[in-house]
Amino acid sequence: MSDLQTTYYKTPIGTAKIVGNENGIQSVSVLDNEFSTQLEVTSTKDISTCLQNCVTQLEEYFTGTRTEFNLKLNPQGTAFQQKVWNELLNIPFNKSSTYLKQTKQVGDPKAIRAVASANGKNPIWIIIPCHRVIGSDGSLTGYAGGIWRKKWLLEHESGCKQQTLF
Repeated sequence: MSDLQTTYYKTPIGTAKIVGNENGIQSVSVLDNEFSTQLEVTSTKDISTCLQNCVTQLEEYFTGTRTEFNLKLNPQGTAFQQKVWNELLNIPFNKSSTYLKQTKQVGDPKAIRAVASANGKNPIWIIIPCHRVIGSDGSLTGYAGGIWRKKWLLEHESGCKQQTLF
């Protein structure tokens, strides 16, 4: 296995840290802005094609021109986590699912906590869309990047930005 590369991409909701190599993207995480303001964004000419493609596709996602990702993914996790993350890839853009529905789709309706835990350990933010999983009552629950980011991503995908009256 070749050495992992890391690059950073500034998004509207924080700086994305992208890690991978020719075997695929291993992680995309979001850093809080207070820590990311000192990071230098790597020139795409200095990183592998896989990471370049990820930066390009994330940029297209945030500008509203991309609704599906076409990247080689290589998340590291247990067999159960991999199963849960693969199921997340079936949730279409601008749609949501519930933890209960996801639990049934992975084949164990009693494993709701395990499924929620696997979602929380999803290493590939946005691309494996755990932000699209909501509570059965429609509430925005459980998002490692923060509920405000989950809300932002869901509104971004719906094309409807909530404006404040005051």
